[in-house]
Amino acid sequence: MEKNYDALKLESQICFPLYAASREIIKKYTPLLNELDLTYTQYVAMMVMWEVKEINVKDLGNKLYLDSGTLTPLLKNLESKGYVSRHRSKEDERVLLVSITKKGEA
Repeated sequence: MEKNYDALKLESQICFPLYAASREIIKKYTPLLNELDLTYTQYVAMMVMWEVKEINVKDLGNKLYLDSGTLTPLLKNLESKGYVSRHRSKEDERVLLVSITKKGEA
């Protein structure tokens, strides 16, 4: 009967070493990002912004694998720091665009 549960043991799960590695990477980045007043998630969002300069929120969420419930407060925070600005598309007001600012570029 116990053999039926071997696959459920922590050491048998590929998700756990990936989770642990992710936590270690973020831990290494944290002191550097603290100097920039960024969380790791904000940093990866800024990486996209440094590359594309402007993107709609939906596409940004797709690139980062983040839902709007996570992305909206993240972008509000980046906007309050002056790193990005959010505005409606002139072509389609339903589309919310995010643009990097000069401060965000720096």
